[in-house]
Amino acid sequence: MARGLLHHIEINVFNLSKSIDFWGWFLEELGYSSFQEWESGRSWIKDDTYIVFVQTEERFLDIPYHRCRIGLNHLAFYAASRQHVDDLTEKLEEKGVSILYKDQHPFAGGDDHYAVYFEDPDRIKVELVAP
Repeated sequence: MARGLLHHIEINVFNLSKSIDFWGWFLEELGYSSFQEWESGRSWIKDDTYIVFVQTEERFLDIPYHRCRIGLNHLAFYAASRQHVDDLTEKLEEKGVSILYKDQHPFAGGDDHYAVYFEDPDRIKVELVAP
């Protein structure tokens, strides 16, 4: 029974095309598959959970997202291993994505927390953490 597990997450984005480019390869690296696609959105699924990205209506684009405001702070995903974190860190850098807390990487979350932190095109913080 899936009781209590996340069914899906829906994220409104500033520029759907940029978000699709950013999230598509990353989620597929984590084992997600393309799920749904329509004019103003796209989703990826893994097992019974899916993640949806929807173009924000123009009338709501005036106030940008910031993780320190009320609402979502960040999304954290499990990596397969420390090597997986390292491999994706390298791919992120190749794509020009800035690594957050680089001076503490990969232990920015503490001595026993091996992870990479970065931001999507809307500055939503993303964490990939080794088990």
